[in-house]
Amino acid sequence: MKTLLILILLTAPFVASLHASLQLASPFTDHMVLQRDQAVPVWGWCDTGEKVEVRFGDQVVKTTSDAEGQWRVDLKPLKASFDAETLAVSTASGERVELQDVVVGEVWICSGQSNMQFAVNSVPEIKALIPTAKNIRTFEVKRMVAFDEQARCEGSWETSIPSSAVAFSFAYMLEAKADVPVGIILTSWGSSSLEAWMPRDMVETVPHFKTIMDEFDADQETRSKIESILNGRQPWSRSDDVFLRRQTNILYNAMMHPLAPFACRGLVWYQGERNTQSMHGLVEAPFYSRNNSGMLKYGDTLKQWITRYRQEWENDAMHFLVVMLPGYGKSINGGPSSEPDSPVAHSWAWIRESQLKALDLDHVGVSNSIDLGDIKNVHPKDKLPIGERLALLAARDTLGQAVVAEGPEMSEVVKTNDSLIVHFENAAGLSTSDGAMPTGFWVSDKSGKWVRATAKIDGGTVVLRSEEINKPLYVRYAFAGYPKVNLVNGAGLPAYPFRTDSFAP
Repeated sequence: MKTLLILILLTAPFVASLHASLQLASPFTDHMVLQRDQAVPVWGWCDTGEKVEVRFGDQVVKTTSDAEGQWRVDLKPLKASFDAETLAVSTASGERVELQDVVVGEVWICSGQSNMQFAVNSVPEIKALIPTAKNIRTFEVKRMVAFDEQARCEGSWETSIPSSAVAFSFAYMLEAKADVPVGIILTSWGSSSLEAWMPRDMVETVPHFKTIMDEFDADQETRSKIESILNGRQPWSRSDDVFLRRQTNILYNAMMHPLAPFACRGLVWYQGERNTQSMHGLVEAPFYSRNNSGMLKYGDTLKQWITRYRQEWENDAMHFLVVMLPGYGKSINGGPSSEPDSPVAHSWAWIRESQLKALDLDHVGVSNSIDLGDIKNVHPKDKLPIGERLALLAARDTLGQAVVAEGPEMSEVVKTNDSLIVHFENAAGLSTSDGAMPTGFWVSDKSGKWVRATAKIDGGTVVLRSEEINKPLYVRYAFAGYPKVNLVNGAGLPAYPFRTDSFAP
């Protein structure tokens, strides 16, 4: 009976009457980290019309629950502190909840699919950091799905590191730079698409998502199978687990919606692999394989998703750090080439270009991992540089530290009679990581034929020439599934991929 009640709570809309006594929202437990320097919402449920008082430090905030028994207060911005305090919530009728060992620092949500889920213990150089880790706490959301937006999720704050290699290495480096407690909320699930983490109301702004959700609503076979899995034996079989995580929207309902609007600095997003199955999305395939944007729609969808999450968290300055997908050699069948370093293959180059569109928005960073990855393995182990680079972006953009956080970025390409001169930002100390000539550059003329370019560094620029094309017009750099690249700045950070043409894929 107890198991059945849990399943009802996780697969049905929240019902206020089930929370007649004083309860706090899921992210509020012992050992939690509260976000510093911004208002901190605290919310929960109790009897209708009950007077509620929240105490933390020297703040006392009062409110009254509404007709559905919901209540919320906002604590004024807090200063970071390693000193643990108690957050106490009480009602006029005498109920009281005390949360112990609460600290204040930097809070980040870490989400995505399998490369965010990838375990600390699978990366020796990250596992080696554990003995020196300090002041890191974790709230890991249990993997679950729901047809409707849930008010609660399962998880609790622990005084331990995240299980995710990327989340832990990011937290480790950030704690060292910020010198404050760091809280990580880890909510991720392997092989999930961007659409799996989208709220249903995005059907109003994303046309392909509306198509997907209309199909999902009409697909009684899929819905019945989901219900059967949720009401069946646990743990789920691997095939059932895969089936659930490859659906759309229902991960958001169960694993993300209950977290909002818990105060945080931002969200680290390592996802995209699931959306590389096609160029345009909605390919003819089993439903759970076709329900995503494809690579070309991903960028605009990602921007809409970021905007929508900021609304959910009531924070237009909520920061997003996107991990660019690293090198991987496989491309989609049917493209003009299948070579891992081809600049025209239907490869991950196209989703990286889409990911970079997120930079159109303020308070967004894209961590470049083009020099990382594995030509054959979609789950590369070189996760430590990703955590380091994410922490650099966070240090610069959210802590205000004067650090070099990005590699060279193309700013302008100047044409001469027989060459192209590529100008870069963030190019101080422009060089190559191996001391050789720059690699990964291809040039073309109006014919659209691409050939490798001879590249030479000249100060903060790279000069490109080709014996096959006398007057090159366009350049693609690192625009391949698994490009061979070595261009870096003085901080050792890799140059970002780019292309200057507008040829259709």
